[in-house]
Amino acid sequence: MIYLTGFHAIEEQIKSGGACGPLLLAKAGPRAREIVALAVNNKIRVDRVGTFDLDRLAPDHRGIALQVEARPGKGADLNLGEFIAALGGRKDALVLILDEITDPHNYGAILRSCDQFGVDLLVSRNRRNAKHAEVISRTSAGAVSWVPQAETANLVRAVEDLKEAGFWIYGAGMEGEPGWEKDLRGRTALALGGEGTGLSRLLRERCDGLVGIPTGGRLDSLNVSVAAGVLLYEVRRQRAGK
Repeated sequence: MIYLTGFHAIEEQIKSGGACGPLLLAKAGPRAREIVALAVNNKIRVDRVGTFDLDRLAPDHRGIALQVEARPGKGADLNLGEFIAALGGRKDALVLILDEITDPHNYGAILRSCDQFGVDLLVSRNRRNAKHAEVISRTSAGAVSWVPQAETANLVRAVEDLKEAGFWIYGAGMEGEPGWEKDLRGRTALALGGEGTGLSRLLRERCDGLVGIPTGGRLDSLNVSVAAGVLLYEVRRQRAGK
């Protein structure tokens, strides 16, 4: 079990229906009381605990913590094959593929962009990051509870499955064409590589093309979570016809 401590993370976990509880309360400030009322309405047990006990269980708490399973979020165990089958005749799905994103703060920030820009599925390697689940949930402002996610041991195989389902795969790279010069409508998957390493060679070779973000600064690249937000916005802009 782990403990969520961010107000937004706790609130969205409860709203998503994925909370198991109990909700632990040490200090009943105004924001905490709102969350307690939400928990009661959703039939989640609320336990009063001492501040010392909560310090021991969840050191970053703000007077309140929610006990959850090791990986908060409804979609953490979604199967890629089931996702593809559920698309049916839909023509405009958006998938984000993450290749070895190791920083939990980046992962959480990317999840938040996924929620804001309508990503239908986030695909990653078997993340092995349950110990960072609280950081991811807090950084994502609770988006982890809403964004569908699928884990796989083989991203190359996942890309091949998406291609067979009619997806165009575009990898993010500094040498890629500007995103606005690519048609990112229809069934599209964007692949982003890890911090400092980029896409793996095998995954890059499976991409239908590379997209870049022209910049004018002195540094050589954008942070991966920022790059994800920029590219997802471009997809959203194109699909809105603007």
